[in-house]
Amino acid sequence: METLSVRTSSRTDLRDITGEVAAAVAAGGVSEGICVVYVPHTTAGVTINENADPAVRSDIAATLERMVPWEGPYRHSEGNSAAHVKATLVGFSAVVPVTGGRLALGTWQGIYFCEFDGPRTRKVHVRVIPAH
Repeated sequence: METLSVRTSSRTDLRDITGEVAAAVAAGGVSEGICVVYVPHTTAGVTINENADPAVRSDIAATLERMVPWEGPYRHSEGNSAAHVKATLVGFSAVVPVTGGRLALGTWQGIYFCEFDGPRTRKVHVRVIPAH
């Protein structure tokens, strides 16, 4: 397993980590299998979406903010309940097939680390599991 370090720069920050994940896959030497990307945090997540137009990232962040505003009638004492809810909606893991030693992402797809309680330095675990 390889652990990536991701530094975010704002409360909500969607960072393209496709290149780092692809490098971890290449370093693993697995030609066929799956790649699991996992975020071990409760206020951050990971998703796969379009990476050609950066406006998609801001649209996702803005929509999540409208759905789950930072200020709300939350009971969690730390004051970051919205971040917990957003991370739950996005999810904490993604699985991508590995074919020919490369991520089998679609033409327009990228892997995004989704920060909802930043800025922080976070971890992303990448594990490549060979096909048997």
